[in-house]
Amino acid sequence: MTIWATIRLCFATLALAVWASLGAAQTDPSPMDDIVKSATEAGMQVIVINPDGETNAETETLEERVQESLLMKSQERAAAFRTTLRNRVARAPEAFEEVVFILNGQSPSGSYTYYFNILFSTLGFLLAAEFLVGIFYGRMLVGPRFYKLQKPDPKGYIDKLPILLLRTLIALVGLVLVVIVSYGIGFAIFGEAEDGTVRLTVAYIYVTYFMSRGVVFVWRMVLSPYLPQYRIPHFEDNDARKLFFWLLTVASISVIVVNFCAWMQELGLSYDIHALMTSFLTLMVVFLNVGMVVSNRRAISGAILAGETYEEASVPARFASKAWAPVIIIYFFVAWAEMTYRLIEAQELGSPLISGFYLILLTILVVYAIVGYIIERIFRRQRQMQEYQARLAEERANEESVEEAEQDGEPEDTEAEEEVPEDEFSPFLHTHKLRTFEDLSRRVANILAVIAAAWAITRIWHIDISMMSEGLVSRSYDIVTILFIGYVIYHFVRIWIDQKIAEEGGEEIEVAPGDEGGAGGASRLATLLPLFRNFLLVVIFTTFALIALTNLGINVSALFAGAGVVGLAIGFGAQALVRDIFSGAFFLFDDAFRKGEYIDVGEVKGTVEKISVRSFQLRHHLGPLHTIPFGEIQHLTNFSRDWVMMKLPLRVTYDTDVEKVRKLIKKLGLQLLEDEVVGSQFIQPLKSQGVIEMQDSAMIIRVKFMTKPGDQWVLRKRVFAEIRDLFEREGIKFAHREVTVRLAGDGAENLSKKEKEAIGAAALSASDDEDLIADNDVSGDDR
Repeated sequence: MTIWATIRLCFATLALAVWASLGAAQTDPSPMDDIVKSATEAGMQVIVINPDGETNAETETLEERVQESLLMKSQERAAAFRTTLRNRVARAPEAFEEVVFILNGQSPSGSYTYYFNILFSTLGFLLAAEFLVGIFYGRMLVGPRFYKLQKPDPKGYIDKLPILLLRTLIALVGLVLVVIVSYGIGFAIFGEAEDGTVRLTVAYIYVTYFMSRGVVFVWRMVLSPYLPQYRIPHFEDNDARKLFFWLLTVASISVIVVNFCAWMQELGLSYDIHALMTSFLTLMVVFLNVGMVVSNRRAISGAILAGETYEEASVPARFASKAWAPVIIIYFFVAWAEMTYRLIEAQELGSPLISGFYLILLTILVVYAIVGYIIERIFRRQRQMQEYQARLAEERANEESVEEAEQDGEPEDTEAEEEVPEDEFSPFLHTHKLRTFEDLSRRVANILAVIAAAWAITRIWHIDISMMSEGLVSRSYDIVTILFIGYVIYHFVRIWIDQKIAEEGGEEIEVAPGDEGGAGGASRLATLLPLFRNFLLVVIFTTFALIALTNLGINVSALFAGAGVVGLAIGFGAQALVRDIFSGAFFLFDDAFRKGEYIDVGEVKGTVEKISVRSFQLRHHLGPLHTIPFGEIQHLTNFSRDWVMMKLPLRVTYDTDVEKVRKLIKKLGLQLLEDEVVGSQFIQPLKSQGVIEMQDSAMIIRVKFMTKPGDQWVLRKRVFAEIRDLFEREGIKFAHREVTVRLAGDGAENLSKKEKEAIGAAALSASDDEDLIADNDVSGDDR
């Protein structure tokens, strides 16, 4: 009886005891049939059931019988195993003598040395065949053509994998040719063997040679120890060669052990000696595998981290880099123990657990590489477009820096460090490992490889999953599938929205410290998509979490009811929060403002830096950062939409020719339109509006121009500077502040010098206060 059958027996017995204690035979006959069937399949010969269920004493008697039956079977099975083990171990001293006896008896010459002659002669034929095939097939036929296909600096799976697969295919074809040539040489020298054991021995030698060399070729493709530019895993040259040597040794010895034990069994070795020899030699192979793991654990851990440091790697990668070595060592010993148990019990071994593990690992690595190649082929055009756009952006930035340096009259700094072009994705994407659909595809391939490995291990361990169909294990498969689908959908939606945000200019709006603001902000999509993304991701996460809880058997309707009560309580207790959320939704749907725009909400103004569900943040051009809940906004002024009109007052003396000023300003406006630096920033040219106010000491002439939001501050500085130079050339004078104090009668003549100074100071102070009020009324802007 196997381990899994024993577990099934325990479950069936436990179910029978529970049914008997509850007296369920009378009320529900269908569970009874299932229990009887399960107990019968488990090997129980006698089942005692009380159909009436009247007394507890009879029920307890049934339980005691069930427990006694289980205990007796366990004791009998343990006693039988000890007896079998003792009998097989007792024959250990006879092992060597029996092996020699079998070899002598099956040898055509009557001596076991005959088989050594066969071994050495066959190996000699193989060496001669390798030499001939290496010259004619390797160096003359395929070698020169293969070398021409290699690149000095291959990139990715697209360049590396075809060469690695081609080299492995060439090597396997050469291996087949070696076996054929070697057999031909042997046949030409000795002819066809008449003895069956000789033919069997030669066949095993060729099979062992082919298997060991084939496995080595596949590992050479994976590690590429002597072709480092085509190596896919992250190994240093010395580490790759060291690991390859270990794998070559372990694979060759493992194949020799397996085929030697099978050959001896074919020659007629008794089962007891065969079981002992197989178990002992496999234990030696296990220790050899453990030595390989210990010797190469640091290099393999670095390859698992994929070239990243331990701190930079993801949590699964960090866990795998630490846990792989002890897990594999434990697996080797458990696999050896399981194989030894089957040998002692004379059960069918099936596929070898240790060599099967390596075959599964090789298959997964090769399949993963092929999937990676397909992924790169699919996304190759997109990657080329990204690289092309990055080169264009870099060239454009270099040209702009050269032009700025030439305009400033400063030589270009050729020794300055080259700026790394920004990735086309928003800064938000840099917080995620998965930034593109290609990254997501690779992550999905990793997960599928792990799932395939787990499934393959259950196959080689002969784990019957069907017997757990009604238990937690079967539900766990459904939950893992649901979570996997949710994981893929979650990141697919996130990457898709993030790329849309990047196409709209990015999620973050860069505002230089001290920037006066007012420039156009992000697009409407770039403002709304981050909020929509967060909402959608929360919905996806919640949906799949509820589906997983439902598959676990949890009643989620109670969770909905509780959530409804909590939501009602929050609605009454947090009305301000609800008001802020709904107000923000309407402001954003009305497109009242966007990220990067300069707005005024009454007491606070600044550039919109961040928008959340209930509030947003304004960065004042002097530095302070204000957080304003949406519900607190009574009115909102947006300075960054479409266009802006800038009006500038000029104070001139009363003897100024107003018509002359108008013509000069008009001419200056046309000149500024043709300016290479600021000409494109004007929407309407600079023009004069004439005299708008007459003050005591000056006439106020106002000029205006229209420009794009954010450019008015730079243009204002340029316009003031040009008007000052223009008035200086044309002899037009700016008016200065004058204060005239008039006293009634002849009082001024009787005032002392001290009294006159006091009166003048008071008049000057009053004039300054009026000027300050007037300035604040004109623009209300401190920029």
